[in-house]
Amino acid sequence: MAYCNRSKRLNSLFLLQWETLCPRWCLITSHKLYSSVYDPNEKTFEKILIANRGEIACRVIKTCKKMGIKTVAIHSDVDANAVHVKMADESVCVGPAPTSKSYLNMDAIMEVIRKTRAQAVHPGYGFLSENKEFAKRLASEGVTFIGPDTHAIQAMGDKIESKLLAKNAKVNTIPGFDGVVKDADEAVTIAREIGYPVMIKASAGGGGKGMRIAWDDEETREGFRFSSQEAASSFGDDRLLIEKFIDNPRHIEIQVLADKHGNALWLNERECSIQRRNQKVVEEAPSTFLDPETRRAMGEQAVALAKAVKYSSAGTVEFLVDSSKNFYFLEMNTRLQVEHPVTECITGLDLVQEMIRVAKGYPLRHKQADIPINGWAVECRVYAEDPYKSFGLPSIGKLSQYQEPLHLPSVRVDSGIQQGSDISIYYDPMISKLITYGSNRAEALIRMEEALDNYVIRGVAHNISLLREVIIHPRFVQGDISTKFLPEVYPDGFKGHKLTDLERRELLATAASLYMAEQLRSQRFLGTPRIPIAKSKRSSWELSVRLGDGIYPVAVSKDGSSFSVEVDGMKLNVTSEWNLASPLLSVTIDGTQRTIQRISRNASGETSIQFLGTVYKLQILTKVAAELSKYMPEKAAEDTSSILRSPMPGTVVAVSVKPGDMVSEGQEICVIEAMKMQNSMIAAKTGKVKAVHCKAGDTVGEGDLLVELE
Repeated sequence: MAYCNRSKRLNSLFLLQWETLCPRWCLITSHKLYSSVYDPNEKTFEKILIANRGEIACRVIKTCKKMGIKTVAIHSDVDANAVHVKMADESVCVGPAPTSKSYLNMDAIMEVIRKTRAQAVHPGYGFLSENKEFAKRLASEGVTFIGPDTHAIQAMGDKIESKLLAKNAKVNTIPGFDGVVKDADEAVTIAREIGYPVMIKASAGGGGKGMRIAWDDEETREGFRFSSQEAASSFGDDRLLIEKFIDNPRHIEIQVLADKHGNALWLNERECSIQRRNQKVVEEAPSTFLDPETRRAMGEQAVALAKAVKYSSAGTVEFLVDSSKNFYFLEMNTRLQVEHPVTECITGLDLVQEMIRVAKGYPLRHKQADIPINGWAVECRVYAEDPYKSFGLPSIGKLSQYQEPLHLPSVRVDSGIQQGSDISIYYDPMISKLITYGSNRAEALIRMEEALDNYVIRGVAHNISLLREVIIHPRFVQGDISTKFLPEVYPDGFKGHKLTDLERRELLATAASLYMAEQLRSQRFLGTPRIPIAKSKRSSWELSVRLGDGIYPVAVSKDGSSFSVEVDGMKLNVTSEWNLASPLLSVTIDGTQRTIQRISRNASGETSIQFLGTVYKLQILTKVAAELSKYMPEKAAEDTSSILRSPMPGTVVAVSVKPGDMVSEGQEICVIEAMKMQNSMIAAKTGKVKAVHCKAGDTVGEGDLLVELE
């Protein structure tokens, strides 16, 4: 293990870095993201080790610094230059990139705890946060686990046991099989008894890993196989349970906070219904759906369950809620949730601070009547994913340019990356959590729309376009949502923003103006014409702009810093400062302000512009160049029916065919695992396998050739 004491040797080196990171936790205008109240006389711990990485490690370190607590970061070898490592007072490498050899390596982490003399460990979420063996090992060495005791972790971490406890605590539960499913045959038998559809889920799981919905026997067998493999990979426990799948529900959870003195509170709800692959994408607090009576009933049941297992820390009780506001216990997460910031925004509590206080043995400072709902908060999970592939398949690469929208009011960004960071295949593809706050929901959503437009992410694919479309969709704005929102709204997959005629003209006019601003700038040198004696008085131009399948004639004339652009017989006035060096460009089109980003351009007139969240590819040519381009040959499209390419970077888990095998359309060819999720690759047509270019254990990149058919 490599050990580095940053508290003495590197503080000065990273002073500037720390100053650039600080703003991401600053308080938003007129409303605190969470309580800054800290009593320096209330002693807690001198040093805490954070057994995690990324944004949650940074989040915990932030509160520790506020409380005057020194921090120790652990990291894998590929995370040596990660932000959480730079922020911590000390950092220690615990192994190579694979999580089983680093962030799940209990022996290595325990050795770091001994070496650094950390008094307590905050596990964040995921990894070892709900691992009872880890908590036991800490307790055996007199180290405090900042979370519940091992009994609560055991009881609530096992979905089978937690369901039985919930029933005994008078908590509403979903009908299902309360035992462990032995094999695929038993899974089919149980599913038939319960009645389709059913949910197959990992007993020790969470975060959408190891979960499958099955509508028939075949899907049950397949779901059992994939869920058990994902559960073993993510949690080291392949046990599964099966329960009735409640079709078209809402996913609403209650944040609880309890101490070691028998006190427990519910901190209102979070609406988490916008999901893909059973993983949350957009969350908000409070929910538009709950009335005070239902909120209170859910909160009281959540507290009853927490008290039943003598829970002490922050935790979350998740419910499924049907259209009649009947709610059913789903699971209890005995850790800090990813989406905890929205609760902090509307209650003013710092949940990490509360967890540290409780772990030290202090009683809660608040009563149930003290817990408010102040305003509205929305969180978008920004992922390095391609939203046009199954609502988000992972993308890897280096963040060549990265700029968070922290210049906007009421914006919070929880992230663990910076410009130059690598997004790798080894860990979750989350880039950040983007949170906006408003006095009401409409204000919070407007601020989120603006924040998404002002978020600069280059070097990897990202899901900004999907997030923006979700929050402006009429159904979402009206609060008409469920866990099936994405497949219902986009039955053929997400295609990006669909431009109205006016928006199309605005984009064409903006692109043409940007093109001309750049052309005019290229004619000048240090503010003067390159050839003063040949000064041109030309002020109007005819262009041809290709957008999608359409080619549009565009007339542009210049008047000062503005351009008058004629598109489809209509004139639009486009004004901007035309700062072409900035990644963000504020443009006013006939009085309407838009924030756009030019993603790329080349010498052939092709350019990509992010407009209303979606990146559009255009080609801008002069009228003469457009006429000549008709004679250029076009590249023939590749026939992809006979080949299978990897749609994402990942690891080949299994290959089901060999050369000479006959395969049918839709038959599984191989399985690719990316960011702990397994994806079945299928044949696009019936045919004979000509060649197999991969084997189990291979690492593949997006677009790599896997299998060829004759």
